Amino acid sequence: MVARISIAYIQSLGYKESDLYLNSSDPTCASQISQSYIIFNIPFSGCGTVRQQTNNNTIIYSNIIRTLVSGYIITRKRNFQLHVMCEMNENMVVEAAFLAQDAVDIVERQYGHYNVTLAFYQSPSFTSPVYASPYFVALNQNLYAQATLYSSDSNLVLFVETCVSSPYADNFTTLTYDLIRDGCTQDSTYRSLYSPRNNEAHFQFNSFKFLNQHNEVYLQCKLVVCQADDLSSRCYQGCLTRRKRDVSETQEKVEVVVGPIKLQEEVKEKRKQDLVKTVQREKGDPLIPLTVAAALLAGMVFVLAGFLLSIKLKRSNYHQIY
Repeated sequence: MVARISIAYIQSLGYKESDLYLNSSDPTCASQISQSYIIFNIPFSGCGTVRQQTNNNTIIYSNIIRTLVSGYIITRKRNFQLHVMCEMNENMVVEAAFLAQDAVDIVERQYGHYNVTLAFYQSPSFTSPVYASPYFVALNQNLYAQATLYSSDSNLVLFVETCVSSPYADNFTTLTYDLIRDGCTQDSTYRSLYSPRNNEAHFQFNSFKFLNQHNEVYLQCKLVVCQADDLSSRCYQGCLTRRKRDVSETQEKVEVVVGPIKLQEEVKEKRKQDLVKTVQREKGDPLIPLTVAAALLAGMVFVLAGFLLSIKLKRSNYHQIY
């Protein structure tokens, strides 16, 4: 979380830039002073940040920026507190503020999404990622995918809830095929694999193609982020039917898309078709028969000339002997 506070506003309250601080003695939690703002870089873990789970299964990170107490017994300055909160749920921004008679107490709440990526790997050891795009594979080949959550909060776990495939990168409604939905496996080759880290989720499935000349496959996965120590959260419930999904509708979910996947057979077939077209073009060229005929005629002339020359030489040698 990053908080920027106007220096002019703080000075209007009777404070200096150095009077603001976080609830931490860690020197890395100190503010940075620019020309116009006092800037606090607040981590999700440390510097006095508090993490709490709400009733609707969202995770809230909060901290307070305070001012140093001035005076010994009394003060004529209003106490300043800035409550900074980040709720990982909906993609929207809401601000609220109020002013008390003897204090300035501002609440700033923002909503965000976790940073999650999805990538293919070359083997189940998940040590060599696939960088090529598109990713060319053989039909029915084992594919290994890893979803990764990037967050400074180490007490989070990642769960693959739904993965849908489509031949189109921007359309996952017209023609789709489910690998897993609501935690329930839909494809017979889909397997959830063990991951040694909470912020990673591993799974595998076999490659396939859509009918009607579609040779590209895109994958869209919905992932759920939960607290690792909350065994009642969605991440630990596994397969759920639609009648039970209301308990986790507001859980933080992130959608990522990866692809395309292309079959190697499609590339070989295209090369074969290009070769056939080239041969057909050569057969249809009207100059080719003329070239072949001219070459044959030239060859016959050389053969006939050689034959006549050999007869003349033989006759000359015969007269010399007699």
